[in-house]
Amino acid sequence: MTRLTAILATTTCLAAPASAEMLPLEKDELTFGFIKLTDMAPLAVAYEQGYFFDEGLFVTLEAQANWKVLLDGVIDGQLDGAHMLAGQPLAATIGYGTEAHIVTPFSMDLNGNGITVSNEVWAEMKPNVPLDAEGRPQHPISAAALKPVIEAYRAEGRPFNMGMVFPVSTHNYELRYWLAAGGIEPGYYSEQNTTGQIGAEALLSVTPPPQMPATLEAGTIYGYAVGEPWNQQAVAMGIGVPVITDYELWKNNPEKVFGLTAEFVEENPNTTLAVTKALIRAAMWLDENDNANRAEAVEILSRPDYVGADPEVIAASMTGTFEYEKGDVREVPDFNTFFRHHATYPFYSDAVWYLTQMRRWGQIAEARPDSWYDEVARSVYKPEIYLEAARMLVEEGLADEADFPWDSDGYKAPTPAADIIDGIPYDGRSPNAYLDSLPIGLKGDQRVVGTEIQG
Repeated sequence: MTRLTAILATTTCLAAPASAEMLPLEKDELTFGFIKLTDMAPLAVAYEQGYFFDEGLFVTLEAQANWKVLLDGVIDGQLDGAHMLAGQPLAATIGYGTEAHIVTPFSMDLNGNGITVSNEVWAEMKPNVPLDAEGRPQHPISAAALKPVIEAYRAEGRPFNMGMVFPVSTHNYELRYWLAAGGIEPGYYSEQNTTGQIGAEALLSVTPPPQMPATLEAGTIYGYAVGEPWNQQAVAMGIGVPVITDYELWKNNPEKVFGLTAEFVEENPNTTLAVTKALIRAAMWLDENDNANRAEAVEILSRPDYVGADPEVIAASMTGTFEYEKGDVREVPDFNTFFRHHATYPFYSDAVWYLTQMRRWGQIAEARPDSWYDEVARSVYKPEIYLEAARMLVEEGLADEADFPWDSDGYKAPTPAADIIDGIPYDGRSPNAYLDSLPIGLKGDQRVVGTEIQG
């Protein structure tokens, strides 16, 4: 049995003290990919603060043109690992799109996304939005305020186009969730039609994150879902208004992961542990002392080699606030969360949520039993590796024992109704019951055939 196989099979090794000595690395020169988004921060911080170097790792970080190029780079070995959409390892592993077994020992963050609409659309939505005691739009803003706008566009023969970053992105599923919660059909996928626009009232299509503001300004799309800093960039440019953050949509929802091929992890178990240790330290640094290091993090991320946006734009969300309409700045201290709330632990229940959304919109064509969701989650998310890395950090005096969920079975407590915009709770242990509870979306044995839902 290889060392990694033993790690994956059991967590009993966690009871034994880990060595404080540097791990004997199978590979010490590594290249990691990322997309120019604020939530790539753990990679930049692990590099700039010397955490990779502390583990004996010589890392090169390379920005990628888009999510497909990034995934292909990991699969073909040009990249050793990457900042990934959480849906990418899951989709690849089940064979949706590019097929490959990708795993993650580390979740990169919670929250961090928003949904932005053009100024024109916001002006049309705003009369439908209730005001708070101070006369400001009351948050969270429901997509119900957008529904009459879309209906007016359709009556004029104008398709209502919106952007998201990739078919298996959190942003696609969050935008769909928000639209559906407001009574708007976001469309379905089928095995023959992968546009995701079957039966759609709002037409969603892919736009790379850094291109979102320019595409909105050009009028090609009327709104989009994306990670920071590209919602705040629309505010800074005066071209759009973020109407909701994903923190308001689903409090402390999972976001990106760090992905590697299962083959790489199997062949390089010590290297994988070393990388995970460095990333955990980076996440801790980003959140420690009530975000005291965020100003330095903003400076790092603003560099052209990383996100390359103006520091003021990155700081608008990274330092605990979020700007909606120009001048409407509100406190959102957990908008970007990197370590608090066990943000870095790869929970099976997070994986299951992504799989339910794939099923909900037809990317998973047929019904699957609850056991299937659990099996796929366990094949991709690797908390055993994460906890061994965490144990090493604790033994080395670099992390606190109390900061890690040692006794977790991999599933979070159910998310209460009050923490989700549509008031429907989520329990990762019961994916089919959860799907049945959602008013819009595939349920039971339903499937998309042609342009119809059957079953």
